[in-house]
Amino acid sequence: MNLPNKLTLARIALSPVFMALILIEDTRAKLASLIVFVVAALTDLGDGYFARRSGRITGFGKFMDPLADKILASTALISLVALGYVRGWMVTVIVAREFFITGFRSLAAYRGMVIVPTFGARVKTVLQMLTISAILLFVYLKATLQPLGYDWAIFESHRTHVVFDWLMGLNMLITVATGLDYVIKHKGLIKNMVR
Repeated sequence: MNLPNKLTLARIALSPVFMALILIEDTRAKLASLIVFVVAALTDLGDGYFARRSGRITGFGKFMDPLADKILASTALISLVALGYVRGWMVTVIVAREFFITGFRSLAAYRGMVIVPTFGARVKTVLQMLTISAILLFVYLKATLQPLGYDWAIFESHRTHVVFDWLMGLNMLITVATGLDYVIKHKGLIKNMVR
């Protein structure tokens, strides 16, 4: 169990901690949830960097690293649906794609093949993490400033939710596109699996 793999497992362990914090109606909990999410997201950069630097790129890491990303992002998106900041149907599409690809990669791993994330899938993950971080920052600022009398229009503006919809729509389209890319590139493997 090397350092990169420990960072990957830490990302998974921090996901339920984040969810517990973001759902608490307390400004300190909102701040803590933002910090936990950002730290967890940064472990993705750390595990890849240390794995390449030390030359310890393992099959476990290749499989678990993207799975940890999916768990963290899905947990955050579901939490934001519960809080009313993103649309449930968009998140349903995203999470369904993530479960499908994870299942596909699991079956491939069972047959001794490790499917490495594509460049597009990495871009998708970065975009998801940035979008979620931006919305979480908004959630924290709103929870902190409104009680202090800073009732800025942006906090209740319809335009704010339109921006969130556009960001999530872009995330959804890229997520679906990268999922289709996996299917097209590995259609032969999928045919063999369903026989």
